[in-house]
Amino acid sequence: MAIAGYWLARELDSSNVALASGTWLPAPRELGSFALTDQSGAPFTQSQLKGAPSLVFFGFTNCPDVCPGTLLKLAQARRAAALPGLRVVVVTVDPARDTPALLAQYVHAFDSDFIALTGSAAQIAALAQRFGVAFERVELPGGGYTMDHSATVFLLDRQGRIAAVFTPPLDAQQLAGDLRRAARS
Repeated sequence: MAIAGYWLARELDSSNVALASGTWLPAPRELGSFALTDQSGAPFTQSQLKGAPSLVFFGFTNCPDVCPGTLLKLAQARRAAALPGLRVVVVTVDPARDTPALLAQYVHAFDSDFIALTGSAAQIAALAQRFGVAFERVELPGGGYTMDHSATVFLLDRQGRIAAVFTPPLDAQQLAGDLRRAARS
């Protein structure tokens, strides 16, 4: 995930760094406060997104293709970029099934440092709206369901503001290169 955005706010001027795999926002966008639960069952708030850049993705553990493919590329990009402090945060769009324990098992299969968040359906919907992420429950024949959702990855700067977006198809090497260029600026 190319960490594109205001990299460590004052140390990066996005107008000077072109992204190969993403788009800078004209100005970083504040998220506002929120309260969710992380994969260990602990509270997680917007203030915990401050201090280091983060890549944020909305997905779910029963996703058959988009989510595992995206998380694999995020893990590859994070390793290739080798930038201290870079976080990857996954927010479930299926809080009815994605318990903290299940989320921990799922995201840690990709990278043991990934953070996963859940909460009530209302909390998730409110946060997704702030990011501009769309998702919807889709009933399946036989009584099951899946979730349709946006596959965008967001870069948050060290102030926890949305600074850039990356849309599929993602390329781990391009993302890593974007992150390294942003960090050197």
